[in-house]
Amino acid sequence: MGRQARAVCSLLFLLQVLAGPAEDTDFHLAGDYLLGGLCTLHANMKGIVHLNFLQVPKCKEYEMKVLGYNLMQAMRFAVEEINNQSSLLPGVLLGYEVVDACYISNSVQPVLYFLAQEDDFLPIQEDHSHYARVVAVVGPDNSESTVTVAHFLSLFLLPQITYSAISDELRDELRFPALLRTVPGADHHIEATAQLMLHFRWNWIVVLVVRSGICIAFQEALPTPPPSQVGTPQERRRLESIVDTLQQSSARVVVVFPPDLALHSFFREVLRRNVTGVVWVASEPWAIHPVLHNLTELRHAGTFLGITTQSVPIPGFSAFRVRCAQARPPASNRTSPGATCNQECDTGLDTTASFNTILTLSGERVVYSVYSAVYAVAHARHSPDCSQTYCPKEVVCPWQLLQEITKVNFTLLGHHIFFDQQGDLPMPLEIIQWQWNLSQNLFQSVTFYHPTQRQLKDIRKVAWHTSNGTIPVSTCSKDCQPGQKKKAMGTHPCCFECLDCLPGTFLNETADEFDCQPCPSNEWSHRKDTSCFRRQLAFLKWHDAPTIIVAILAALGFLSTLAILIIFWRHFQTLMVRLAGRPMCFLMLTLLLVAYTMVCVYMGPPTVSTCLCRQTFFTLCFTMCISGITMLSFQIVCIFKMAHRLPRAYGYWVRDHGPYAFVAFITVLKVVIVAGSLLVTTTSPTARPDPSDPTITVLPCNPNYHKGLLFNTGLDLLLSVVGFSFAYMGKELPTNYNEAKFITFCMTFYSTSSISLCTFMSVYEGRLATILDLLLTVLNLLGISLGYFGPKCYMILFYPERNTAAYFSSMIQGYTMGRD
Repeated sequence: MGRQARAVCSLLFLLQVLAGPAEDTDFHLAGDYLLGGLCTLHANMKGIVHLNFLQVPKCKEYEMKVLGYNLMQAMRFAVEEINNQSSLLPGVLLGYEVVDACYISNSVQPVLYFLAQEDDFLPIQEDHSHYARVVAVVGPDNSESTVTVAHFLSLFLLPQITYSAISDELRDELRFPALLRTVPGADHHIEATAQLMLHFRWNWIVVLVVRSGICIAFQEALPTPPPSQVGTPQERRRLESIVDTLQQSSARVVVVFPPDLALHSFFREVLRRNVTGVVWVASEPWAIHPVLHNLTELRHAGTFLGITTQSVPIPGFSAFRVRCAQARPPASNRTSPGATCNQECDTGLDTTASFNTILTLSGERVVYSVYSAVYAVAHARHSPDCSQTYCPKEVVCPWQLLQEITKVNFTLLGHHIFFDQQGDLPMPLEIIQWQWNLSQNLFQSVTFYHPTQRQLKDIRKVAWHTSNGTIPVSTCSKDCQPGQKKKAMGTHPCCFECLDCLPGTFLNETADEFDCQPCPSNEWSHRKDTSCFRRQLAFLKWHDAPTIIVAILAALGFLSTLAILIIFWRHFQTLMVRLAGRPMCFLMLTLLLVAYTMVCVYMGPPTVSTCLCRQTFFTLCFTMCISGITMLSFQIVCIFKMAHRLPRAYGYWVRDHGPYAFVAFITVLKVVIVAGSLLVTTTSPTARPDPSDPTITVLPCNPNYHKGLLFNTGLDLLLSVVGFSFAYMGKELPTNYNEAKFITFCMTFYSTSSISLCTFMSVYEGRLATILDLLLTVLNLLGISLGYFGPKCYMILFYPERNTAAYFSSMIQGYTMGRD
């Protein structure tokens, strides 16, 4: 006999074992339409696979699962309640066949039993739409078994409604087209858990699926003990290692996703090691766990929070469950080889009686998922042909019933029942806290999570089991102060050190907590700032002390120059005025007056017009004055030293108005230089930070002013050097004609100040450069006004006898005789 033949025979044997009506009404109820129920009445060990030969698992080797028994009673209660109603399915009786799924080991055999015909055969034929023992299957309660069952049922489009399997894998409509759920999916459970962590500012936890803003301190898989509940030495050492790591970790929040059997050994070790002050977050499989809750010592281990479906009280259910347990006959007479429980079920079920009080006080939370699943099938069976007293008992194909179930839309105990596009019932989740005070609800509600809104609602106070009753702190690092960025330490983004944001940067926590953002060019920030502020615009103000000093000097210079101009005008015909150049000196004095008035353009915020005045009129006036002084010093030297040596050249110089031609030439050259500078650079003020004070913005007219300063003043420096040379050549001239010391003073001061200013502005571009530039310019103007023209006025006013033709003639005669 081949391997395939042996497998077929084994399957037929299993069907024979599962065949026959159940004698125990807890597991079988005859009716016009049967519902298949898969409930975990025994907690089988995860991972047991019968590889040697196919057999019915021996569920009795494992402890009774109280919650599974409670869910089975919910299915029975819903069916009997529907049968007792006259409005939903009048004249039609629903029945059920309940099978113990033994956690995950016993999944295939019940499916084959549900799919087989009354003669226990599962024939291969083209049309599979009419044969099946049941019209729909409710369960099982875990994702692993649900996947196994769904692979079979989906082939025949037999409706399956699971009440506790939350894996997102089950949303695959192509693989599981007949699967529906009366609970939200895993993504909502994880989102609710993550929001709970973030609400209490826990970002450093143990064992959690990675979510945004939460880090895992360490992750371990708890060892699952064998059926004897006695772990091997290796498993005990592993448990001890996990608890050791937990005690040493700074994480105080533990989210646990183990199979049921792993919890008992783990928490016994936790109690033995006296672990306290921990927040234990229970996932859906054990959020409501009556047996584990019965370990009252757990109250000392910390605070227990669980994420489960919302509590919906079902009127009459608790009384029904207690009545069924009390009315059951002795177990010894209730065992039948053909019972679909496949085990000595009554003996096991009797052990659940001691948990009736806990189940009642728990709020019957999970049973509503089973209750609503049965009602969904009933509403789908309710056809338009049903009247108030009768529904036709017609043959229902599974695929037809599946279509109707996906369309149901009704209200059950105040809740809207419908299945979304993913086949899920969007019921709210509830976060509960375990309590051990039997006078109140043992699973106290803390907050709700609505899948449609994806956020926590109505958060209530939690009774924290800590030494001081405060919220436990579970963070890898303390929160940074405002204006501090996080520098990750290691691989976890939740572990970091705090660094101050440097000046000129700020921390935008909504954008990036790990990097400081630079401020815009017109803004600045101090150290540890969370925002930038606008830089203060700095310019010369009239009320500033440096500005007042410069303005006073400019006013004195203007008044003194105006006085000199008046004195020269009143003594226009004197030899001293003629020696100063007469028309030329009036031109120079007028230009000096204009230059003094140009000081006003340095005040206030720079504009295009004021910048144009600074870079054109001001520098032109100054250059013309320097060229005039240079020309006068050259002309005096020519009169005494070159006229008799080069008489023709001197004649051309006088006849062709050489002095004016020289000044005009220099002026045109300066205009070309200034125009070229304006073409190359802009005249618009450009904002830039002050290097000495970044909180201040300066507005220089030319962003490259310091680079072109030496070029623009190059002609002036050349003229000053030439003027100084001619003045030095005339140092031996008569006293009235010897202007070497005055010109030397003016030109030396100008050259020194210009070179110093160029050097200073090449390394500094702040607001001090502007006031220094203006101050030196005013001082240079004063140097020309008072240093060159001042001595002449002094001679005119206080030594009038020296301002005569006779005195000048005697000076020239004495100079000539001295040379001879």
